This record gives sequence, C-alpha cells and structure tokens, in this order.
Amino acid sequence: MRFLRPVVLLFLALGSAAITMASRVYFDADEYAPFVLEKLDLPLPNEDRYIHFLQLHVIAASFALPACLLLLSRTLMRRAPRFHRWLGRITGTVMLFALVPSGFYLSLYAKGGLLGTLGFVLSGSIVVVAAVQGVRAARAGKYAAHRRFMMHVVAQLAVAVVSRAMLFAADTLAFDHDTAYLVSLWVPVVGCAALVEWLAGSGHVFSWRKYASLSSRRRHRSSRIAGLGGI
Repeated sequence: MRFLRPVVLLFLALGSAAITMASRVYFDADEYAPFVLEKLDLPLPNEDRYIHFLQLHVIAASFALPACLLLLSRTLMRRAPRFHRWLGRITGTVMLFALVPSGFYLSLYAKGGLLGTLGFVLSGSIVVVAAVQGVRAARAGKYAAHRRFMMHVVAQLAVAVVSRAMLFAADTLAFDHDTAYLVSLWVPVVGCAALVEWLAGSGHVFSWRKYASLSSRRRHRSSRIAGLGGI
C-alpha cells in the first residue's frame, strides 16, 4: 500500500495547481467568473468586500495546500529540520490569519444555505483546532500527536480538491446540482477527518505512533553513534 502515498500526494498537488489556475479569473477586473456572478445575485452587504475576501482566500489556499504537502516530506524533515519548522510557522500563520478567516466570511454566502455554511465552518474549525494543537504538540516533543494533528489540517485543505472532483463526477452523471454540492462538501469534510483518525489507530499499517516510535529509535541510534565517534 506504500504506492498510495505518492499517488495521493500527486493527485492533491495537481488538483491544487488546477484550482489555482482556474481561480485566476477572480483577479480579472474586466470579467466576472460564473461563481462570482452567482453571489452577485444574493443580497451581499458589500460586493467589493466579498471580492476582496475571495481573492485573499484564493491566494492563501494556493500557498497553504502545496506548502502542507511539502511539509509532509520525510526527507525534508530529516535533512532540513530548520526549514521544515520555518515553513510550518509561515504556513500556520497564513492559515490562521488569512485562509480560515476569509473562508468563514465566504461561508456566510455559501451555496446550500445553512447546511453549506455549517460545512465550511466545520472544516475551518478543524483546521484551526488541529493547527494550534499540532504546534503545542511539537513544542512538547510529542511528534506522533503533532503529525496526527497536522494530517487533519492537510485533510481539510484537501477537501477543496476532493470536493471539486466529486462535483465534476456529479455533473457528468447529471445529478441534481444543489444536492450534489452539499454531498460533495459534507462527505469530504467528515470523511477526511474520519480517515485521519482511522490512520492514526495503533493497529494500522500507517500508524503515526509507529512512525514516531521508529523515528525516535533512529534519532537515539544516531545519537549513540555520534557519541561513540567522540570517544
């Protein structure tokens, strides 16, 4: 099952790039994207404010997901731990002060009414709680817990890619668009959170506890070798 990891990462990287490319139209002052035109039909209190929050969200998201995928690199953690830490700090700042707040604002006008709003708020809340707890765990040296919380962050950021893939499939199969929209929101949000918890189980092949234990033994062995070299 090891081949699944690079496949999933590649899927998310390509999906993130595709979303970023498609989102360039949001910055075109002479053209409104269909998504924006839908929102302009709503009683928005301030259209310019909505556009600005949308642009902020797009910029933050185009950085956050690729950065999180890079942070998952074990090679990076092993060979450049300082870069890993600083990239994590920058990414966390972008998420907590740009991505999530703008997402909360945009969710007030989400398609699907209250259910749409609650779905986005739940996803954003998971990102905030997991990011904060992940930082606390890392500072306490609890790396298994840190990885678990960070996987929750990545999983919720991945919702954007999975959701669009599901919507594309639903449109191809001519499903009701409004129903498909809510299903494509809630299933990835809840499903990704459940998947991370399943992977975090002690009996699973991808257990974070097993990975952390292995990393700890490797660090201990390296320390012993370094100590012997100094004798």
